[in-house]
Amino acid sequence: MSQAVSKVDPVLLEIVSHALVSAAEEMSITVWRTSRSTTVRELLDYSTAVFDGEGRNIAQAARMPVHLNSMELCLQEIITRHLPLERWREGDVVVTNDPYCGGQHLPDFLAFKPVFVDGRRIAITCVLIHHVDVGGGAAGGYNAHAVEIFQEGLRLPPVKIVREGEMQDDLFATILQNVREPETFRGDFLSQIAALEVGARAMRQLAARYGVDTLREVGQALLDHSETAMRAALTALPDGVYQAEDFVDGDGMDEGQKRIAVTLTIAGDSLTVDFAGSSPQARGPINATMATTRSAVYYAVIAASGIEATANSGCYRPITVSAPDGLLVSAQFPAPVSMRMLTGHRIATAVLKAFAEAIPARIPASYYGVTFNHAVNIRHADGRRQVYFDAEIGGWGGHPEADGPSGLSAGFHNGQNTPIEMIEAIFPLRFTHYGFLPGSGGAGKMRGGLGLVREWRFIAEHGLLNASFDAFASQPYGLAGGEPGRGGRLSLIRDGQVTELAAKTIGCVLKAGDIVRMETPGGGGHGHPRERAPAAIAVDRADGYVIADGAD
Repeated sequence: MSQAVSKVDPVLLEIVSHALVSAAEEMSITVWRTSRSTTVRELLDYSTAVFDGEGRNIAQAARMPVHLNSMELCLQEIITRHLPLERWREGDVVVTNDPYCGGQHLPDFLAFKPVFVDGRRIAITCVLIHHVDVGGGAAGGYNAHAVEIFQEGLRLPPVKIVREGEMQDDLFATILQNVREPETFRGDFLSQIAALEVGARAMRQLAARYGVDTLREVGQALLDHSETAMRAALTALPDGVYQAEDFVDGDGMDEGQKRIAVTLTIAGDSLTVDFAGSSPQARGPINATMATTRSAVYYAVIAASGIEATANSGCYRPITVSAPDGLLVSAQFPAPVSMRMLTGHRIATAVLKAFAEAIPARIPASYYGVTFNHAVNIRHADGRRQVYFDAEIGGWGGHPEADGPSGLSAGFHNGQNTPIEMIEAIFPLRFTHYGFLPGSGGAGKMRGGLGLVREWRFIAEHGLLNASFDAFASQPYGLAGGEPGRGGRLSLIRDGQVTELAAKTIGCVLKAGDIVRMETPGGGGHGHPRERAPAAIAVDRADGYVIADGAD
């Protein structure tokens, strides 16, 4: 353990560590209680964190790993290339959503607020929110036809939206002028700004109680402690080179699956993760920048390694992530990236698959491997417009010791269920079916979890459906002889006629009475299906988890 850890009283370290996490959780609760959209309030597509005065992540709330693992990458990009810390003033708030300035995709706005005590910068608070709409060629920000980022919406470089306590109203007005739901955006954004101050107030209180110097020492000790824990976890793994691959269906424009190839090299207390051999960046918007790729890798390593420490940026120090420029996982400007989560999930599942070679008793088969993001641009008979945005999940992979859970958020997004009652109260949709999808889990000694069916009737005058789906063809893989989970499906039912829709869909016209049906992927199975216990097969049949003899 490092010298910084040894000179900080362990009791004090524990107390302040929990206080820092509490500060991040207070910010999270503030967003949840004051935001406007169902995307934030119900789906919980946002994250909060606390950084030290140098921009290192020292505490975070229990929200989205895809956000939390990349926040520091964005902040360091900002202070290194755009706004050095010496230009940050008390009362400032810096925002960006630019994937080529450290962000991931345009709907995700990151906001940072420096915290000062007696002129000394002691911390930076951060809130990231996925906003319902950011303009561009498709409601919700998922433009399946985009071939460059300019077509995906409003792109904001790192800029001060608040300067020394004064909101920059002209800049805020410009943002609102370019989104389809300005009042919803306004509410969520002001919630974001308010939560930053909640975290700042908590940090000032901690500094007043323990002193600025002690707070700085504790922050450094926490980072060192997590680094030490990660190195210990890696040391416990067998050294070696492990390779795996997984696939994205495609970008919706060019034929053929896109390959994600990963090589893990475990050497003592360090890990190298290399993506050479992956497909070139795509013409369509499934590309991921290195911020997304690193985030997915960090999630997979933390999940697989069994580390026992506070999740902060110290965990990432022993991990090196590399990829040649211009690949699907290392896209270069101006590649479109709105659907980067489709690739991000498969980066995570590819890394986990490689870990399964090293520690097979610990790693489950693939979870559903995709977020079913979708949006409807709604036009009412009176001319009023709305944007409905939501996301769906699927089944987890079977584990060596247990079946995969069904219809539960997994991987590095941690999304929640948006209650259908809430949706129906706000939007012109009426749900006709919502439940598990029988037979969608991959067969195995341990069965994969089931995907979901979510079906609704459109009752407004006119709508345009956009979908950012995947895993229709590239099914979630099984392990140790287990079968893959069933892939996804999207269909439109009009006057009793069923039309199959593409996974990447834009501008599908909806009329009153149309039914949209989504079927999400199930998880892969683990172990050969013939090894499944007869009693477990009987329960599967009794509960309707399998179709006919699908468990045999």
